[in-house]
Amino acid sequence: MVAVLGYSRDEIASAVREMYTAVATTPEAHFHFPVGAAGMQIAGYPHELTEGLPEAAVASFAGVGCPFRAGTLPPGEQVLDVGSGAGVDSMIAGRMVGQGGKVYALDMTPAMSAKLRDTAAKAGIENLEIREGTAENIPLSDASVDVIVSNGVLNLVPDKRRAMREMFRVLRPGGRMQIADIVIKRPVTPDCLGDPKLWAECVVGATVDEDYLEMFRDAGFEEVEVVRSFDYFAHSPSPETREVARSFDARAIELRMRRAETPPRWIGVLARRVSPKRLARQIGRRGMWGIVAFALAAVACYGAIAALAGLSLLGISLTLDDGVWSAAIGGLAVATALVVAAGWRKHRRWGPTMLAVGGSTLIGYTMIVAYHGLLEAAGFALLAAGVFWDYRIRRYAGSPRARGVAGRDSAAAANPSALT
Repeated sequence: MVAVLGYSRDEIASAVREMYTAVATTPEAHFHFPVGAAGMQIAGYPHELTEGLPEAAVASFAGVGCPFRAGTLPPGEQVLDVGSGAGVDSMIAGRMVGQGGKVYALDMTPAMSAKLRDTAAKAGIENLEIREGTAENIPLSDASVDVIVSNGVLNLVPDKRRAMREMFRVLRPGGRMQIADIVIKRPVTPDCLGDPKLWAECVVGATVDEDYLEMFRDAGFEEVEVVRSFDYFAHSPSPETREVARSFDARAIELRMRRAETPPRWIGVLARRVSPKRLARQIGRRGMWGIVAFALAAVACYGAIAALAGLSLLGISLTLDDGVWSAAIGGLAVATALVVAAGWRKHRRWGPTMLAVGGSTLIGYTMIVAYHGLLEAAGFALLAAGVFWDYRIRRYAGSPRARGVAGRDSAAAANPSALT
């Protein structure tokens, strides 16, 4: 069982399913995101694609973009619509591929699948097959479809990498994927990440845009291209949702990509995930440079002592230049304090900086003026306190919960049933 800060994958899925059951059964109700014909207009569907669609399907539309902006589908293709909902995109795809093609409409919400089944039967649509399931466990055989479309789905999936691997699996080599989804610029704060209700509202389950694109490449997709990016949440009828979205700079994007001819090799995926550029971006985005600098200072000091002691037990004698060693420790301590001080621009708190400067001063004193073990240890303790205080504030800075936005307390997070 995968847990997200105390909430299991099943709890997240239950909140999402309950939200979209309401969209299927009572589309006229108030939601925190655009739905229906207005939602399709915001998503940018051209009139020629929407003309003649069943009103029932349009009424329960809850997508975030138009996946067909990435390209039309040739007649005769086999299509998978991941998270088909009431079936707007499935029906559009069905028109494009014609009777010689086929569309598999996959959704995990029974109410949505039931609505699509009823609507398709009344409209006489014959090239549509409805499957119930999730993006993480697609009930299709390997290499069975030519193209995948999806609209506002992956941001709702807890295990996105698994879903992307499943999409790769069911696509034929060279097959295409055209999706619309939600991404963010700033990582979601932990206090929001564990709220099933916020997951269902499409914001906190989203991934930072650069990471999102890299995840597709890791899964084996090539030519990953952003076709369009726009402020979807600016059209939300809920001021609270608009504020939450602004907190993380959430946007809708439309993508197209192609499945590689061969699956990715694990060594290549690992090399991409641990590349210095990618790691540096992750560290910076999460405000962890202070922790890295502190760790280097601690290793330079106590790690070197431990290494020398270990070598001496093996009968190996090694000496270090005291001046160089002291300068390295002192320099790293000062660098750590500077990184913490830079955090003031984000959170306007002087406490972490004062602790870090005090700690680095003590360390510098013991390295340059007069060494004293207790003073050195106290310096590292103060520096550590400043670093981790700064990190915690950075992680929660801008959090809508921290600012009281949306009035979401722990009781609301524990009760995802009140979804509309």
